[in-house]
Amino acid sequence: MKKKLSPEQRKELLRILKGRFEKNMKRHKDIEWIKVEKKLLSGVDKLWSLNEMERTGGEPDVVGFDKKTGEYIFYDCSAESPKDRRSLCYDEEALESRKEHKPKDSAMHLAAAMGIELLTEEQYRELQKLGAFDTKTSSWVQTPADIRKLGGALFCDRRYNHVFVYHNGAESYYAARGFRGLMRV
Repeated sequence: MKKKLSPEQRKELLRILKGRFEKNMKRHKDIEWIKVEKKLLSGVDKLWSLNEMERTGGEPDVVGFDKKTGEYIFYDCSAESPKDRRSLCYDEEALESRKEHKPKDSAMHLAAAMGIELLTEEQYRELQKLGAFDTKTSSWVQTPADIRKLGGALFCDRRYNHVFVYHNGAESYYAARGFRGLMRV
């Protein structure tokens, strides 16, 4: 699969990202778009992954800057779990364990194919400080190895103005559960 955007696709993605950035300034106080754009244009390979986040309904936006690495951090900021990333089990092992009614893919596999990472529980909670996300859906989050080893996986959502963390069998999948990702640029 080609992991490069055409000049027209790059221009359109940058237009969308800039518009979202300007509309949601509370998500990235003290960050200037001109610096983000410069970084994006110097690492055009990352634009493909951001475009995949956008294409699948994630509405990526800048949520921070890592001073240690000099990277801008983008999270999926769609109100609900990205629509084209739902009905997925947690990982490949879970997908393979299903004998019938397999979902189309797993969250971990699709994230890797997109060049992004699933949010951790801590990152998910940070996202929720920026707004009310997943009030009708839920999102798989990175699961600690000891839980995954026992067959479980974690997901989060927001109900009653509170963030909840739950568990489920990693092989489960639901129409209202997807995953949120992050990208460092």
